Amino acid sequence: MMDKQTASASYNTPPEAEEFTHWQRNLIVCVFGSFTTIVAMTLMLPFLPLYVEQLGVKDHAAIVQWSGVAYGATFFTAALTAPLWGRLADLYGRKPMLIRASLGMAIIMSLMGMAHNVWQLVGLRLLAGLLGGFASGSTVLVATQTPKDRCGWALGVLSSGIMAGNLVGPIIGGSLPPLIGIRLTFLASGALIFITFLATVFFVKNERHPGLNKKGKRRGSWAEIADKRPTVAMLVTGMLLMLANMSIEPIITVYVAQVVDVHQVTFVAGLVMSAAALGSILSSSYLGKLADRVGHWNVIIGCLAVAGALLIPQAFVTRGWQLVVLRFLMGLALGGLLPCVASVIRHNVPASVAGNMLGYSTSAQYTGQVVGPLAGGFVGGHFGMREVFFGTSALMIAGAIYNWILRTGIADKAPNPSPGGAVEPAAKER
Repeated sequence: MMDKQTASASYNTPPEAEEFTHWQRNLIVCVFGSFTTIVAMTLMLPFLPLYVEQLGVKDHAAIVQWSGVAYGATFFTAALTAPLWGRLADLYGRKPMLIRASLGMAIIMSLMGMAHNVWQLVGLRLLAGLLGGFASGSTVLVATQTPKDRCGWALGVLSSGIMAGNLVGPIIGGSLPPLIGIRLTFLASGALIFITFLATVFFVKNERHPGLNKKGKRRGSWAEIADKRPTVAMLVTGMLLMLANMSIEPIITVYVAQVVDVHQVTFVAGLVMSAAALGSILSSSYLGKLADRVGHWNVIIGCLAVAGALLIPQAFVTRGWQLVVLRFLMGLALGGLLPCVASVIRHNVPASVAGNMLGYSTSAQYTGQVVGPLAGGFVGGHFGMREVFFGTSALMIAGAIYNWILRTGIADKAPNPSPGGAVEPAAKER
């Protein structure tokens, strides 16, 4: 029986079931598709309350409540189903999951423009999370069909496309409805995603069947992983990333109001919200490329530590521009986490279960998106707004220490140290 060290090391040898010939073309389609689907999911933010009112909800409090329910519904079902789609991708191929997600999103987004009441809108948002998942599916495909020495860079480029969608979506949602109307905006987004569907069908090259072992039998999930510690660490890290990004959201407007003129509050708050995303877009591909050279786990530890340190001065800002700059710098640091998290998972699990594990990673990130605002609002309301930054900083630094301890412990047991005493790249990612 293969021992754990041998099994773990074998994950770093490209399995026969993988083909890297078309990885660049696949990456282009995945970046475009992820960008368009994320834009579609977020473009409704500026006009959602107006659309809810058009659908018959008149009371102001009810409009706010239904808007929150409708927007959060997609992420709720997406978090629940991400591991399922990842598992099905392992069993039946990654391309079919991208086809399902793009076609499903194209239909659902178009139907949202035809809703007659708020219940139908919420139901369609739930279906969008259930049937969607193009971005997470793209992460699985890129992670498993890219040469491992380029994996970090490719996932960084993909991450930039995803975050660009988050940044551009609300901008489009704020400018397009006044020109063509809310319902036509939904139909236009559905048409754009349908182009993604066509590109996926005709241009994405599928891999050979990933979910079968040499005897033709379907493989398991966690049982296939010899050392589960790196995967568990990445699930925690992904959750911490989203928690750090979202913990400030409930208090940001009130916090900004303390340091800027009342007439500039909403403008500066918008800049603060966008600064971290912009920083991550700019740094993701660079940090992913750097991680391919120095080790993905090393970059994760550094990013967590830097982000944790940058959270502390945010609690003491006296000008709005200071908070914008600090959030931008924190975004630069956080931009390296998502591609490196996926890369470490990919380097430490067999290809047959990579989709399932990356699906769990997506769910962990959605959990951070939910827990972050809840925790930030609770701490800010009961203990003070500065404590939100201190608490988030402590979590990020604790995450860095946890990853460093685990990374060091695994590297010390690596079977292939170099003559100079350094750990070889294969061991470095474990």
